[in-house]
Amino acid sequence: MRTVLKRAFDLIVSGLMLVVLAPVLAGIVVAIRLSSRGPAVFRQERAGRNGRPFAFYKFRTMRLDAAPFGPSPKSGADPRLTRIGRFLREYSLDELPQLVNVLRGDMSLVGPRPLYVAQIAEWNERQRTRLAVKPGLTGLAQISGRGGLTREEKLELDGRYVEQASLRLDTRILLATLVQILARQGIYEKRYSEAQRTRGQARDNRQQ
Repeated sequence: MRTVLKRAFDLIVSGLMLVVLAPVLAGIVVAIRLSSRGPAVFRQERAGRNGRPFAFYKFRTMRLDAAPFGPSPKSGADPRLTRIGRFLREYSLDELPQLVNVLRGDMSLVGPRPLYVAQIAEWNERQRTRLAVKPGLTGLAQISGRGGLTREEKLELDGRYVEQASLRLDTRILLATLVQILARQGIYEKRYSEAQRTRGQARDNRQQ
């Protein structure tokens, strides 16, 4: 029953938002195209429920020559970001095209953020539990620290969401997300993954 209600809620909210925000979406498309070379919408393959690949959409925030699988920006000063892209990221407006993903059923409004298909091979059994549900526009990890968390901490929170999933939790996450967007909190990645930190320490020790 919860799954049916969740899908109905996703359909209603994503459909209404796409209609209401249509002028905003059109304005963003025009602003991106006029301010930098390249398409307005960035399309990339991501892992959906049960690891099934799907076409994931975002407004393009980086220059056309930026590596598509490169590291996330650590600050607004990242030279890969366009002027419009920096603004879109800071207000999470770059994620709006994913409302189409929600309407199509690839994603949900709430769930673990969709990651690269290739990353699945790096996860342990606990971390793979995130694939039991549809990925989301926002999730427990995003309201619990977002860019301030390591990759491992985010995966743990994704697993916790799967264990505790409920409509009440989804509502709490959506409300907390709105507050976070208005406060512009945790936008940029601040911490490396634990594995990256360990490799960096080992490299520094060898150089000493």
